[in-house]
Amino acid sequence: MAAISPTRTEDYPEWYQQVIKAAELAETSDVRGCMVIKPWGYAIWENIERQFDTMFKATGHENAYFPLFIPMSFLEKEAEHVEGFAKECAVVTHHRLVDNGSGGLMPDPAAKLEEPLIVRPTSETIIGATFARWVQSYRDLPILINQWANVVRWELRTRMFLRTTEFLWQEGHTVHATSEEAQAETRQMLDVYAEFAENYMAMPVIKGRKTAGERFPGAVDTLSIEAMMQDRKALQAGTSHFLGQNFAKAQDIKFQNEAGELTHAWTTSWGVSTRLIGGMIMTHADDDGMVVPPKLAPAHVAILPIYKNDAERAEVLPYCQSLKAELEAQTYSGAPVRVKLDDRDIRGGDKKWQWVKRGVPLRVEIGPRDVKGDGAFVSRRDVDGKGVGTPRAELVANIAKTLDEMQKNLFDRAAKLRDEASVELNSMAEFEKFFAEDSPGGLAYCHFVDGPEMEAKLKEMKLTARCIPLDGKPEKGKCIFSGGESEQRGVFARAY
Repeated sequence: MAAISPTRTEDYPEWYQQVIKAAELAETSDVRGCMVIKPWGYAIWENIERQFDTMFKATGHENAYFPLFIPMSFLEKEAEHVEGFAKECAVVTHHRLVDNGSGGLMPDPAAKLEEPLIVRPTSETIIGATFARWVQSYRDLPILINQWANVVRWELRTRMFLRTTEFLWQEGHTVHATSEEAQAETRQMLDVYAEFAENYMAMPVIKGRKTAGERFPGAVDTLSIEAMMQDRKALQAGTSHFLGQNFAKAQDIKFQNEAGELTHAWTTSWGVSTRLIGGMIMTHADDDGMVVPPKLAPAHVAILPIYKNDAERAEVLPYCQSLKAELEAQTYSGAPVRVKLDDRDIRGGDKKWQWVKRGVPLRVEIGPRDVKGDGAFVSRRDVDGKGVGTPRAELVANIAKTLDEMQKNLFDRAAKLRDEASVELNSMAEFEKFFAEDSPGGLAYCHFVDGPEMEAKLKEMKLTARCIPLDGKPEKGKCIFSGGESEQRGVFARAY
């Protein structure tokens, strides 16, 4: 019997919510559309943050922090940008509360702000205004900045991790002297995102270019990584934007070039968020709960002592403690193996299932018999079935190898599912059949022309153009939406 009810096949959206609850990743908060990220979930985010931070700094970026509040006039300077975010903005209009005369509080009419402030939905405008002060000469460039922050987008329909009113993210913002440098930056950061998704999240992705309708508001070009979840829906897992000179002109980011001419700079922005945890759940979790890829797991190993009385406890616990120390002396993915010794006074079965639901890669159960045999009972979270008795020396010596095998197994399994659900379609009849209501769908590679016919059909069928693959080969064909001449296939899917 599955630990999670309903199962994936019974009700995938509700299964997703129940995995989050059972794995103790997050819970709904008292603020509509917001969530409380619990310690196990936040520890996963910290590991994501830590690894990304290392990767960003290796490519020359530095961390900084910018204000949470953005003057409304800043958003108004870039027309396409404000149009894209206007409906999602939270607005601050007053700076003080007063008694309303009935025992409650109200905004003080005398404390109305001269200019409303927007709670950060994204920071291109406020950071651009700062960059305008920092940039004077070509010698000041490039500027390579990353910010770890929270943002607010007033979502009507929310789902934990995937779409919440407030979420955590990183946003990179860079300034360059030439278009070529900015475009190279945009591609470099997309490659960083793809490397992280595949090598750390064990989540295969497609690197691609967004169509005009899916482009970031105000950007010249948007690149993204797209993944497929177990229900065959696509998930945008990270974006990198070439902003051209649009924001530089709006925020007056100018510099004197080597010829002594005053010219506008070229900028980029790029970001990933706590949505990655939602992607991890829907890529790897099963009907028993969460499955965390070893490279991002808050603990690689959970050691569970099993004993019936104080005498057995006195025998088992020191063995567990010494095994914990031995495992922690080993390294995996460049850091010490992370081990939790769970000696809580609760039923053994409940304790075991808590760790199963949390998705810890390895569970190690140790009772008096294991102590006598100098071994352990080891269960892998990435495979079905019971654990196996393992000699202690073998467990310790092979810990890194075992975790690597699990990491690879999770990636291979996700890649196999994606490949099986990816098809090339050459007609509207095939397209409609593939995405029929009673069909599981998947990723459809189709010839297309980016235009009103395509947008209208996708809206009618509640589908989206995910991306134009960057590694896609030029191939002449006919657009399945309009019949026009097409040069390359794009990826289409139902999506989150």
